[in-house]
Amino acid sequence: MKDQEQKEQKEQKEQTGRQTIFSGIQPSGILTLGNYLGALKNWVMLQDSYDCIYCVVDMHALTVRQVPAELRRHAYEALAVYIACGIDPDKCILFVQSHVPAHAELSWILSCYTMFGELSRMTQFKDKSAKNTDNINAGLFTYPVLMAADILLYQANLVPVGDDQRQHIEITRDIAERFNGIYGPTFTVPEGYIPTTGMRIMSLTEPEKKMSKSDDNINAYISILDSRDAIMRKFRRAVTDSESSVRRGEGKDGINNLMKIYSCFTGKDDSEIEALFEGRGYGEFKTAVGEVVADALAPVKTRYDELMSDKSYLEGIMKRGAESAAGIAARTLSRVYRKIGFTQIKN
Repeated sequence: MKDQEQKEQKEQKEQTGRQTIFSGIQPSGILTLGNYLGALKNWVMLQDSYDCIYCVVDMHALTVRQVPAELRRHAYEALAVYIACGIDPDKCILFVQSHVPAHAELSWILSCYTMFGELSRMTQFKDKSAKNTDNINAGLFTYPVLMAADILLYQANLVPVGDDQRQHIEITRDIAERFNGIYGPTFTVPEGYIPTTGMRIMSLTEPEKKMSKSDDNINAYISILDSRDAIMRKFRRAVTDSESSVRRGEGKDGINNLMKIYSCFTGKDDSEIEALFEGRGYGEFKTAVGEVVADALAPVKTRYDELMSDKSYLEGIMKRGAESAAGIAARTLSRVYRKIGFTQIKN
């Protein structure tokens, strides 16, 4: 039986000869420049070299109270943003998490192989609990298990993550290795794929913390769908420091962040940026950063508007993606059920 399981997993990978990547973002509001540079831009580059599975993780959004109509709308919006940014539904599997019930099913099973102490050490639970003191629910505590299920269902080799998500990869690996150790080869043990550029974009008003779409201050983040005027205004108001020279350095969090953003869009390194803006001051630099960002995001906004006007097209993508994802997930879930001793009835 163990040899058969290994053969099945090997055959799945050999169908394309490529490794599998899984990733997802919550549909809890319009995505930011940080999401674009830290995730979506990299997802687009990866889809030509890997078997990519990209998900709108709406089940994860429930750890915070949601308005049902808004959550439904955000799922469409997130899917439209994915495609507008360049993710091609013909090159990858693109779907909404709640359309594949296997995520919830595997999550329950894996929760029985996850230790309380492991979950209690997750820093994001501590951070989110502090921000949501009136709703510290069990889902907020156990959502790393659901995240592990998301990844392990698809036998993913790699998971694109930022620095703040490293813990989730570690606990996913621990769960997979524990299950494999008990029942034999079942799950691929994933690795984190950490991009070399743009993986952590900081707030424009508080550059010591990460840019977030949930920030109460709209000037702190650039929405992927912001107008050109809004983008320019926010960059001109971006917090810097008391100096005036455009250079990377200690205590220059604001300028360091703006230089990273400029580099991501122009490909210029720090020395090139410093030389280009020598003697020109922060005002000119902020304007230049705003212009390259606005130029890059303008076609995204145009394509997004087109997609949102064609709901039937988006629903077709959702349906096709869910069917493809469910087929892969069903194979993994069936294997897990057989391993742990569930009775299965043949159709």
